Amino acid sequence: MLDANIALFITASLAVIVAPGPDNIYVLTRGVAQGREVALASAWGMCSGLLFHTTLAALGLSAILARSAVAFSVVKYAGAAYLMYLGVRTLLSKGEFASSAEEALPARLGSFFLRGLTMNLLNPKVAVFFLAYLPQFASPGTGGVALQLLALGLIFALLSVVIFSTIALFSGILGDRLNRNPRFASVLQWLTGCVLVGFGVRLALSGRQ
Repeated sequence: MLDANIALFITASLAVIVAPGPDNIYVLTRGVAQGREVALASAWGMCSGLLFHTTLAALGLSAILARSAVAFSVVKYAGAAYLMYLGVRTLLSKGEFASSAEEALPARLGSFFLRGLTMNLLNPKVAVFFLAYLPQFASPGTGGVALQLLALGLIFALLSVVIFSTIALFSGILGDRLNRNPRFASVLQWLTGCVLVGFGVRLALSGRQ
């Protein structure tokens, strides 16, 4: 791969990663509501899912989702249902957005890591995006296309870790200040729940493009 390709890939990837979407909005709201530890766990879970999508793209398995309407729909509706489930759970939960020292317990952080991972894995548009995006920056003439795709996907995942971790740390600091307002937690809980349900509905109604 040419150095110019790598530079272009990094620039384009940063633009994609920072664009508002369900992943970074979820990390932001978790950080504001429950602190940087929870936000970091959520972010790293989502970024771990990118490694799975990278492997699928390198092996060509993402093409199954791109070409099979049935396979794409199954994963899409599962992902949409999960997003809406998280949204409804957030709206109905009384104590999830209340600040507590227990939020930093490893078991709690593990659950948020798994939520982030599941959100990413159940979004077929990420797999299709990787299948269409990564090959644009590979150099078939040099051979080893699969390894190039794995390398590009790893770079994308590392960039995502940096950006999402920055969002998590910033939102945690912001949350420490805003949570002094007792009415803020309930407002953020309602907003987060509605955003997640909205993203779930949008995913359910979206096509493969």
